[in-house]
Amino acid sequence: MKKIKRRAYSALLVAICLIAGMGVYIYRFATQGESWANFSANEAVWSNGKIITGTLTDRNGILLSGNENGKRSYAEDDAVRIACLHAVGDPGGNIGTGALRCFPDALSGYSALTGLKSGGGELALSIDAKLCAVAYDALAGHSGAVLLSDYTTGEILCMVSSPSYDVNLGFPADNPAYDGVYLNRTLSAAYTPGSVFKLVTLAAALETIGDLKSRSFVCEGSVLVDGNQINCTGVHGAQTIEQALAHSCNCAFAQLSLELGGDTLAAYAERYGFTAPLSLSGIATAAGKFEAAAPGSAALAWSGIGQSTDLVCPYALLRYVSAVAGGGELTQPSILAHPDRSTEQLINAATAADIKAMMNYAVAYSYGAQNFPGLKLCAKSGTAEVGDGTSHAWFTGFLDDPAHPYAFVVVMENAGGGLRNAGAAANTVLQAAVGN
Repeated sequence: MKKIKRRAYSALLVAICLIAGMGVYIYRFATQGESWANFSANEAVWSNGKIITGTLTDRNGILLSGNENGKRSYAEDDAVRIACLHAVGDPGGNIGTGALRCFPDALSGYSALTGLKSGGGELALSIDAKLCAVAYDALAGHSGAVLLSDYTTGEILCMVSSPSYDVNLGFPADNPAYDGVYLNRTLSAAYTPGSVFKLVTLAAALETIGDLKSRSFVCEGSVLVDGNQINCTGVHGAQTIEQALAHSCNCAFAQLSLELGGDTLAAYAERYGFTAPLSLSGIATAAGKFEAAAPGSAALAWSGIGQSTDLVCPYALLRYVSAVAGGGELTQPSILAHPDRSTEQLINAATAADIKAMMNYAVAYSYGAQNFPGLKLCAKSGTAEVGDGTSHAWFTGFLDDPAHPYAFVVVMENAGGGLRNAGAAANTVLQAAVGN
């Protein structure tokens, strides 16, 4: 009898272990099955470390990349291949922000019920391929970046980095014009911002300096700070804060920077996401930089103007102007079509309203609305001196237009004046986006 009991207990123990083991397997299959199927050794998904399955399209269904006979293929239109390279990814997997590297699970088409889908999955990016081609052409051969998004949905409609190349022709390795071609400058670069950073200094001043709107700022063409001369773009005389922003007056913003102090400016830069790495649909971006300079120093004055050691990632600036456009509320950007809407209050609503009004005033008062026909534009230009005798050209802002709720950033390396160069490129892209 005892022997029978022992055998029964042993059988029961074995059964319990089998059930427990099956439970562990089912749990791990449910939670890790996708990663098992997409393991890099799976030749149905990967070849030499590159994903070969799945179809990638733009928001309108234009094929950006597919699978032909086990090999990765790209868009038919050469202009689309070139303009969308950094959003899609290169054949060698060198572009770390490309969809082919960042979204392999979606491209494999894995399902817990059916396993891997024959031919892979289908993934639609939020970008408009034809708009990206317009943007790449608008950069006119300059290295740089263009971003444009719908600030109400967060969808990135245009993400272009230059230089690029045609993957069907191969990488021209011996041509120095293609140096840095694998760097996605919209997400993975940080530039001296110049006067576009004055939008951050302005926000800090609006919330910290009580009489800001009633003050008169006098510009005589330059100001001496700690024995160093800070030159302005002109002699602006007495001006309001609205006029100072429209003039992009270095004298006024140097004064504000000294009054605010480095710690306050650094806190605002951090609060708005300019100094830490950010994320776009899980893709990590470059961090910016702002150093709190000593009180009363020329470095402090220059830092609030957007010079000194300041660095800004174009994507961080897009988030900021998107929040201004949205009344302070940021709809998180996405590179994927039809994302789940996620929001945060990035900027105080009253502050955002003031900045929005001043950016609109800058267009009417300084930039010339006739230069942006048919566009309800709020904008800020920037000409960032980079220490080699050249300047990066910036232009950023948004359309105050419910039918076309677009925020944008354009930066052109070593191109000169922001309004003249980046402003013209932005107008070209915006006109295409609204269908003018």
